[in-house]
Amino acid sequence: MSSRAPLRWRAWVSGARPRTLAAALAPVAVGTAVAAVGDGHSGGVIWSRAVLAGLVALALQVGTNYANDYSDGIRGTDEKRVGPVRLVAGGLAKPNAVRAAAWLCFGLAAVAGLALALMTTLWLVAVGAACIAAAWLYTGGPYPYGYAGAGELFVFVFFGLVATAGTAYVQLDKLTLLAVAAGVPVGLAASSLLAVNNLRDIPTDAAAGKRTLSVRLGETGARRLYVSCLLGSVATGAALAASGRTWALLALGALLPAVLAARRVRAGAEGQDLIPVLAMTAAAQLVLAGLLTVGLAL
Repeated sequence: MSSRAPLRWRAWVSGARPRTLAAALAPVAVGTAVAAVGDGHSGGVIWSRAVLAGLVALALQVGTNYANDYSDGIRGTDEKRVGPVRLVAGGLAKPNAVRAAAWLCFGLAAVAGLALALMTTLWLVAVGAACIAAAWLYTGGPYPYGYAGAGELFVFVFFGLVATAGTAYVQLDKLTLLAVAAGVPVGLAASSLLAVNNLRDIPTDAAAGKRTLSVRLGETGARRLYVSCLLGSVATGAALAASGRTWALLALGALLPAVLAARRVRAGAEGQDLIPVLAMTAAAQLVLAGLLTVGLAL
């Protein structure tokens, strides 16, 4: 084996952005907790479907990461980055190979999603197609919505509402109000991850013509957006206690890591100083998802 092979594999693993993968499972965990609760008449976890939902989430997340790497790379957006090096922009992999990897992941998500659709309803095929389209068109296609400032909104919808409610649906065979409501804190937490990433990249994105929501709001507005999403995720998670799931108040345990991250952003952290904040935000998201999962299931 070539001595360069381990380096190539490490590059591909890094390109998959493994730190985002645990966050991809957050809506699956919370949605499964909702399934355990049921609707008062029926409920219970169907582990085979929960595992398939997790596979869909992971494959979509990795596919989105590779697709973003490919599209930003060929557009030249990632040529001057503050964050980790990307495969295409860093010359670590050929653009066509990265694009193929993205679609391979989307194909895996489609197969797992089709299995879930055959177990429940074929309407899930349309939902899955919309998820894949949203993943590709974030930075791909002629009119990428991530370049138009709609990234956080789509993340909230697909990685929050759709992923959480969808996970609960495939196990309950019905859509409940709690499933949709539980997707709100999950979606806000996911949006906070993108918000701090885009806050860090305001100078390079603006120079490359990438008009993210952070670029459009300006630095002050972007900081307020991040803090609102992150602290809002904790508040809306705890608010689920009003549904009768009193233990959802455990979500308040995520307030400490959320406040610590928010304080750094409010204090003016920028550039490289925001990279640790990104890790802190991911940690806050995982704490919130874990506590919310336990709180809803109790």
